[in-house]
Amino acid sequence: MRLSAKAQYACVAMLDLACSHGDPNPVHLKHIADKHGISQRFLVQILMQLKAAGLVDSTRGATGGYSLARPPEQINMAEIVHAIDQSPPPAPSALSGLYSTSAVQAISGALQEAQDREQRALAEVTLDNLVKQVHQRSEISYQI
Repeated sequence: MRLSAKAQYACVAMLDLACSHGDPNPVHLKHIADKHGISQRFLVQILMQLKAAGLVDSTRGATGGYSLARPPEQINMAEIVHAIDQSPPPAPSALSGLYSTSAVQAISGALQEAQDREQRALAEVTLDNLVKQVHQRSEISYQI
């Protein structure tokens, strides 16, 4: 699966927001950018797209920032990726210029099935699942 850097950064930012879900204060953009090494200018663009997709809310002002628009268990990775990279192409485009032989149809079908499996796998992973993984990894690093 190929995801743009922008989509990957969006997933990181959304997971950071999910880890702070329930906190009454929104998360500052600078906090996310500094914590993960993401350019603030790039992160602003990402968060604007996520807001337009209805995945984040923003609050203006000195105490402003960003928060999830819905609970973490209601947001999956597919939504985040599609908000940034849009929908995946319907079929493998490299084969579209070839004759429709049985070999081309078989390969096209196999590639489409692989793409469909990737999309289903992304849709099965919620931010809540990832927050639990973050907490487990944090506990392990404290025990060492």
